[in-house]
Parts: sequence; C-alpha cells; structure tokens
Amino acid sequence: MAGRLLLHGVATVVTLALALTACGADEPSDPVEAPELGACRMLEPDDVAASANSAPTVDCEQDHTAETYAVGPLPSELSDAAYDDADIGAFAYRTCSQAFMKFLGADESMALRTILSRAWFRPSQEAWDKGARWYRCDVVGGTDDATDFVLLPTTAKGLMSSGVPEDKWMACVNGEAVPGAPRIPCSEAHTWRAVTTIKVGADKDPYPGDRLVEVKSRDFCDTSVSAWLGYPLEYKFAYTRFHEAEWKTGNRRSICWARTTT
Repeated sequence: MAGRLLLHGVATVVTLALALTACGADEPSDPVEAPELGACRMLEPDDVAASANSAPTVDCEQDHTAETYAVGPLPSELSDAAYDDADIGAFAYRTCSQAFMKFLGADESMALRTILSRAWFRPSQEAWDKGARWYRCDVVGGTDDATDFVLLPTTAKGLMSSGVPEDKWMACVNGEAVPGAPRIPCSEAHTWRAVTTIKVGADKDPYPGDRLVEVKSRDFCDTSVSAWLGYPLEYKFAYTRFHEAEWKTGNRRSICWARTTT
C-alpha cells in the first residue's frame, strides 16, 4: 500500500484473492437435484475448504450467514467435464459474480468494497457420478480472510440498491497498514476504509502487466482519496491491485483505501 503525508511514502502492494472459492462441507445426503433458490444456511469460514455443500437449510427469519441467490444447470458443453475441471470454476465465477451484483443492487465498485462475498458450490462427487450438473451461488457474510461471518438480514436482496449502504456492510481495516489485515465492517473501530475503485483496463484488453496496473492504481488512488477526504494537506492512501490470474477471471479494478476513522 502507499501512504502519503504531503510526499509519497513507500508503496507496498497487497494482493487480495478475487477468485471465488467453492465452499462447504459434505453432509451424509448427496442430492442430485439442484438446491433451493433463496434458501438460507449457517456457514462458517472453514467451510470454504470443500467443493460441495449440503449443510441443512434454516428459516431465513432465523440467524444465518449465507443465502442462495442463484442456482442453475451447468452449460451443456460442461456436461462431460471432469469433476474438478477449471472451466467449471471459470463459468461459476462469471455467473455468480454477475448475479451477485444484480442481487445486491451493487455496481462493480461497490461489490469490491463490501464485506459480503460470494461462494459457489457444485454437487458432491457422489451426486456428480449420478449425473448431477448444477451450480449454486451463495452470498456470505464475510470475505475469504474472515475469522467469523456476520449474520445476514432476512434477505440480502437489494441490500445496496440505495447506493449508500450501511457501514456494517462496507469494508474497512483496523491496523497500521492494509496488507495482511482482515476486512471488518466499517461500523466497527477502524483505521482504513475502502472508498472507491479504479478500472485499470477494458473488458477485452490483454493483461497490461503488474507494473502498469500498479502505477495506474497508485496515481488514481492518490487523487481519488485526496478528493474523497476533501483535499486535506496531509493524508494517507493505500490501494489493492490484482494480478493476471484475477484479470483472467474478469476483474479489471483496483481498490482505493483512505486512512480514516469515519
């Protein structure tokens, strides 16, 4: 991250994993049928280790940390794919990412600056062997560095459609620097807030290289954070930029952070 007090500080860049992780822990039942759209569950961060999930559903009026917002069949060209084929993951990433923004009512920038994230699930190996070919997208109450997930409202649908979401859904960090610090809700005590993003390339552009992405992110975030803070004489900013692996999944944005307690 980069810090600035009148002059540029030392730039330190952090990479956050953008790739969606399949999550969940298999239960004894291995359903072949597609899961229920709109179902809620209590999931934990440790659940992200598995590729399938058949955790029991709960009433969405009760405590839950996950809500299924998209379900559907895999495309026909993937019907004969291997269980762990990378093309399945790429399809799920694109599909779940687009549906995630639509479900929350968030644009690309807001989707990167929320503490909410999306996880995707495929059938268990046993169900796959029986012919199951579906995907499930869940919104969960935390990012991949969370130690605990926050509880979700009865439904997260439209949660950000106002354009000014509550602080408890937006990403902040409490620490001297952003790298290595977990994201927390901005409603908690914090020292950094994700305030904007920059699009560093067009959708069809080839990856421009780490250095160009870093320079463009740094320069934009310097200006953007200064404006967001009201052009103070002294301020600190930081940025999160991503790499070629995330570029290939469709991400074209870097995140700008402001040193602030509000």
